[in-house]
This record gives sequence, C-alpha cells and structure tokens, in this order.
Amino acid sequence: MPENLIAFVRQAWNALVERHFFLPPLPEQIDSLALFSLLLIVGLMIGEWLHTRAGWPKVIGYVLAGMLFGPAMLGWIGDDTLLQAKPIADAALGLLMLEVGRRLDLGWLLRTPELLRSTLADIVLSFGLILLFAHFVVGLSPAWAGATAAVTMASAPAVVLLTVEESRAQGQVTERIILHTAIGAAASFLAFPLVLGIVHVEQSSDWLSAFVHPLWIAGGATLVAGLGARLALLVARFVPRRSLAQVFVLVASAMLAVGLARMLAVPVFLTLFLMGVLLAANDKKQTLRYTALPEGHWLLAIVLFVIVGAALPWRDFTWLVGVQAVGLLLVRALAKTVAQLVVGSSLSYRKSLLVGLGTQPLSATAVFMAYEIVNLYPDVGRSALALPLFAAAIMELAGPALCRLAVKLAGETESGTARQGGIA
Repeated sequence: MPENLIAFVRQAWNALVERHFFLPPLPEQIDSLALFSLLLIVGLMIGEWLHTRAGWPKVIGYVLAGMLFGPAMLGWIGDDTLLQAKPIADAALGLLMLEVGRRLDLGWLLRTPELLRSTLADIVLSFGLILLFAHFVVGLSPAWAGATAAVTMASAPAVVLLTVEESRAQGQVTERIILHTAIGAAASFLAFPLVLGIVHVEQSSDWLSAFVHPLWIAGGATLVAGLGARLALLVARFVPRRSLAQVFVLVASAMLAVGLARMLAVPVFLTLFLMGVLLAANDKKQTLRYTALPEGHWLLAIVLFVIVGAALPWRDFTWLVGVQAVGLLLVRALAKTVAQLVVGSSLSYRKSLLVGLGTQPLSATAVFMAYEIVNLYPDVGRSALALPLFAAAIMELAGPALCRLAVKLAGETESGTARQGGIA
C-alpha cells in the first residue's frame, strides 16, 4: 500500500513537472542538510527530555540521537552526510577547545607544587598503564599501543566543560577537575604527533615522514594558533569590551584558524586549544578576558555530539573488543584515581576520590584523534584503533554522568533542581 501511494504521488508530480518546467524533479531522498538539521532538533529534544525527566546530562541525549540515526542503526545519517558534516564538527569542537585553552591556568599549577605532582602523576600513570594494557593484554604492537594510550589518556575537555556549566558547579573539586582535564588534554596533544612518528616507522619504515610529519603538525598548529590569537587580540581592542562585537571577533578569528588548520592538514582540536592558551597568556590588558560564549557552548554541543554519536563504529563491534574496552577503561580509572589519592594532595581523601571520578569522561577529542591516525593507514588503523574508539563510545554515555556525579557529591552544584536548560 505505501509503495502504491508513493508511485501515485511520483506519477502525479512528474505530470506537473512536464506541464510546469520550473518545478524540480521529485527527489529520491531528503536533502542531507535538511535531514541533518532535523536530526539536530531531535537530538535537542532527546537531550532536554532526559535532562528534565531523569536528570541526565544533556550530552548523553545528543550522543544517543546520533547513535540511533547514524549508519550503525537506522542509517538516516549516512557516511556521505557525516563527511559533509565534518567541517561543522571541526568548527564546533574547535570553539569548545578554544574555551578550554582559555581556562588553562598554568600560573595556579606552577604556584601549587602538589597540583603539579598530581597532574604529572595522572599523565604518566594514565599513559603508561594504558600502553602496557594495550600491548601485553590486548596484543597491540608498541606503536599502536602508544597510539591507543595517546588517544585515551586524557579526559574529554568538552564534556567536562559542558557538564560543569550545566550543573553550575563551583568549588575546589570542580576547579581541579577542569585543571587536570585541560593539562591532560595538553599532554595528550603533545604525545599525539610523537606517536604519529612511531606509527610511520612501524607501518612504512619511512624515517623522513616519521620526523617531518610530527614537526608539521606541531609547527603548523602553533603557527595558525598564534596568527588567530594575535588577530583576535588586535581587532578586539577597537571594539567595546564584553560586547557582541568582541564575541564576533573571537568567533570569526577562531573560524579563520579552523579553516587554515584544515587547509594545512593539521588537527583542528590541537590548533584551537593552542589558540585558547595563547589568548589567555598574551591578553595582558584583559581585552578578551571576560568575553565568552556561555550559551553558544550548548548550540555547538548539539552539533558536535550528534555527529560524534553517529560516527562511532558500532557496526564493527564484537564482544571481545567490548570486553577489552571495558578493561582499558578500568585501567584508566585506576591510574587517574591513584594519581589523586597517592600523590600528595591537600584535599581530603573523599574530595581527591571525587576529582578522580570527575576526570573519567572520554569523548569527542579521543574520537577525532583516533580517526586522524586511522586516515593515515586505513587498512590497519581501523582495526588497531577499534579499542580506543569503543572505549570512547562507552564513555560517551557514562562519562558525563560520572563527572556530574562527582561535582554533585562534592556539594558544588547549584542547590535545588537541575539547571533549566543549557540553551533553553
């Protein structure tokens, strides 16, 4: 019956097209931009519903929408649509990473030795234990085990930032979660190009690429970040502080940096994170210090996490990889918890444990980093990096809830009911 109705509608429309030449032919499928926009609305509705009814972080709803409508399930978001949406996802993640970089307080870290010790312990333990697990337990080669460690060692800056803002959390535990997340992300981004060099050597024995490619990534990202930061600070001086014009300058400079990074084939997340760090470090007159995009984060989060949810490779899921991913997450959780509990912290035992819990999210940056490496050697990388991708897939759902639980148990969230909407 539906097939007959569709055939009748198509026949009738074709008759109209023959009579009125200006009418377009009946499309075989919905336009990808229209479909993607519709799915963003659905993602927003799912996130708001879960937040209102169950008190879940909205990010979980956005990811669930992407997973449900992505290639692995209903297939409404196809691989071609994901490819077309990649620039949008790059821009969304880039702006979120810009904000994370701007919040990186290196001065506080350097003035507080115990914070420096616990941060270094987190970085070393997370990278080392994940590498050992991936190599000796899972059986990955040293290069791919190192890539797995580089991808999964850090917390998810975007998830932590959005969860903290959604909960309106403030306090010692919250600030340390943000700091450890930002420093861990920076360490992960430093390890990323080095691991790329090792992968080049193992896969192609190309020592020149192993040396030049990491330099290209690090140098290109730093150059673009520096240009973007300098341009933003220069132009922002000529417009009123904390005005909409300054917001426009900040966003436009960031979008320019995103475009240049894509042209130079350097990671957008690394470039925009560095741009945020340079903005914070070089803004001596505090021109852009108080210019932020608080509500914009939520608009970007819907785009980013719907795309990330759709990009997760659930079609390749096996129970073996699933068990291995859970094992990796347990090892990672152990490393981050031990770093907080054992390495001299002035916080109480309970608060240190909550900081470890709050740094568990693993999300968009891990997925983007993994796919950056997969694209270099697709025949090998897709299977070799299935482990971190599935670990990220699991933590896409569990990570925001764990971070929110940590700040809630610390008593640092806003009293009363949950916040009435991130963008609502």
